Amino acid sequence: MLSRPVRVVVLALSLLLTGAPAPAFDELPPAARELMAEPRFKHAHWGLLVADLKTGAVLYEVNPDRLFVPASTTKCFSVACALDELGADYRFETPVFLRGSLKDNGELQGDLILRASGDLTMGGRTLPDGRIDFRDADHTYASGGTDTQLTDPDPLAGLHELAKQIAAAGIKRVRGEVLVDDRLFDRAESSGSGPDQVAPILINDNVIDITIAPGESGQPGRVTWRPQSAALVVDVRVETVAADGSAATSVRSLGPGRVLVSGTIPAGHKPVIHIQEVADAASFARSLFIEALQKAGVRVDASALADHPRSGLPAVADYSGLKQVACLKSPPFSENAKLILKVSHNLHASTLPLLVAAKYGERTLAQGLHRQAAFLKRAGIEAETISFAGAAGGTRADYVTPHAATALLRYMATRPDFDSYFNAMPRLGVDGTLASVVDDKSPARDQVQAKTGTLYWTNTLNDSSLLTSKALAGYMTTADNRQLAFALFVNMVHLRDGVTTRSIGKDLGRLAEILQQTGQAP
Repeated sequence: MLSRPVRVVVLALSLLLTGAPAPAFDELPPAARELMAEPRFKHAHWGLLVADLKTGAVLYEVNPDRLFVPASTTKCFSVACALDELGADYRFETPVFLRGSLKDNGELQGDLILRASGDLTMGGRTLPDGRIDFRDADHTYASGGTDTQLTDPDPLAGLHELAKQIAAAGIKRVRGEVLVDDRLFDRAESSGSGPDQVAPILINDNVIDITIAPGESGQPGRVTWRPQSAALVVDVRVETVAADGSAATSVRSLGPGRVLVSGTIPAGHKPVIHIQEVADAASFARSLFIEALQKAGVRVDASALADHPRSGLPAVADYSGLKQVACLKSPPFSENAKLILKVSHNLHASTLPLLVAAKYGERTLAQGLHRQAAFLKRAGIEAETISFAGAAGGTRADYVTPHAATALLRYMATRPDFDSYFNAMPRLGVDGTLASVVDDKSPARDQVQAKTGTLYWTNTLNDSSLLTSKALAGYMTTADNRQLAFALFVNMVHLRDGVTTRSIGKDLGRLAEILQQTGQAP
């Protein structure tokens, strides 16, 4: 047991860079020192800070004021800012307006306009009890593996709800156009893996989920996809091979609305899932909305296969004179925060600064990040010591210190919305990206709630990869019930000779386990 808070003396990163001694790890728990000194970490840089949640008393620190690549622990910052700016109880409202005249016979001599609000799920993950559904391995990361699982709700549920409301409003036929106004903010790119385009309209994360399952050996594979649409053509060229054969499947775009699925899958193999991002989010939503209207009994003269006619969108000022005929209301934003942090949802995290900017009538990622800097200053965190170029943790400009990360975590614990922030974090050994990091018998299981981070780049020179960052930041309850905030970073680990992102993730889980057992009150 510790008899007093322990501080590790922080010197320079290395003798090679500064001519000074390397940082001392002597006062860390012996098990932690042994793990961090393993040969796989020979070239790595460690950053660590563990502090009492209430008092700020430091138990352990290693390079607390050095900048480290945070990877997806960046989302701790972007979600915190969005909670501050939007509120845990904020609900997206996506309205549909009528432009033209509605005749007594139900014919609309004019257009329907869906005005995108930036709703991150558009009803496509909402469970009957109002929660947003998630799986530990999100579909946006699917690339032909067997870990990914699709959520249960219909990804088109929000569009179907809007269509039912429109039918209930007495509209039986739309003689004009169906439009999707996606001008809430400027388009941007996600700063992480998964779908690239950040847009104000999101239907199923703007991807097609393609599930490939084997048939009988020598027969075609079974391929299904969602959402289904007449605007999508899928060419299937998958063969089922013998059970001892190899799985090698791929998905490739043949142009807007056309996808080729090809490869081999062994008999008896688990289904694999791929995603294919759509070319244009507004056109995708328009096609699906027209089809939803038709299923609700509303006849639409406009073709679901046509490109989206953006030139027909009204001026923003004109909306005050249009009649609203439907509105989709989302679950509270606390549910979005949970989805983002639990599964490390890059696309949704990348959207957050733009949603914050839109609150102020601004349109760009830069403006949103400037708002985040202002939030950090209000929270008493030295924003000048942090570098972010995105909100998901995948840009080369993203750097943060262990001190800044724990300062944010401690600040959030003082807020009335802390429960929403805390409950959004993955639980060690239970769910999200921490579900399988420790086994069921770990004494730290469900005593650590923290955000993970992983970022690596291809090492072409050596035909391998370099783990730029593996990170873990959040909260833990010690064996004697002390509440701590912590941030762990290990940067620059070679992924070779059996060392993988998964194995390093388990190393950080083990380190958190050690600290949870030894970080006791003085």
